[in-house]
Amino acid sequence: MNDQPEPHFISTKDEEKIAYLRDTNATAGASTPLIGAIWLGGFKSDMTGTKASTLADWARTSRRDYLRFDYFGHGQSSGVFVEGTISRWLDDALTMLDEVAPGPQVLIGSSMGAWIALLAALARPDKIKGLVLIAPAPDFTEKLMWAGFDENIRTLLETEGVYQQPSDYDEPYEIGYELIKDGRNHLLLDDAIKLDLPVRILQGMADPDVPWQHALLLAERLSSKDLTVALSKTGDHRLSEPEDLDRLTTTLDALLAKLEGSDI
Repeated sequence: MNDQPEPHFISTKDEEKIAYLRDTNATAGASTPLIGAIWLGGFKSDMTGTKASTLADWARTSRRDYLRFDYFGHGQSSGVFVEGTISRWLDDALTMLDEVAPGPQVLIGSSMGAWIALLAALARPDKIKGLVLIAPAPDFTEKLMWAGFDENIRTLLETEGVYQQPSDYDEPYEIGYELIKDGRNHLLLDDAIKLDLPVRILQGMADPDVPWQHALLLAERLSSKDLTVALSKTGDHRLSEPEDLDRLTTTLDALLAKLEGSDI
């Protein structure tokens, strides 16, 4: 999984470069095209991570088209991370949907990527057939970041424009005030989320970053009647242990089988 191919690039309207990897595994000429899968990564993650790479192996075995990409300011894409916003990263996802990934798709969104997946499904309802959301973090800029910042941090953001947030995973996260302000234009959890497609949520109860109650609130807000939440008592935020990855691919197989009217 560590031997990654060279990415392709697509230019945005402001001449930034978005890096992506597309595996075309589906059988050519099939009478009914299989539903493709698109990976939407988390905040400051990239398309070569454990879950994204595991899904590439899964897609080859399943003979299914699979697309993963790096948002603006992430991984191998151009741009400065701290200048990124939810609007910007949603535009990246919609560019992938509109220009790179043909046909019907299931979106697999991790953490922030789940928020992007929800927004993309609302924007492209005819194309998105289902969602698999891992430790979903919709509204995280407001409900998990801003709500948790003390007055000193809020003042720093408002005056300096950037806060260096300590991280357990890597170097500190550069949080831009523009990210916080822009996030307010995309909040979902204060009202019903009118998506009636199948949704599968995978959440760890030992997640230090996104409380499992956040996933349950999302489930409550979604209008879909075909929705399940799988809680792992010991699961952390990354959900990248072997049993987590098995649960992810099994969940995806079952969802796609249901959508395509077959048995597994």
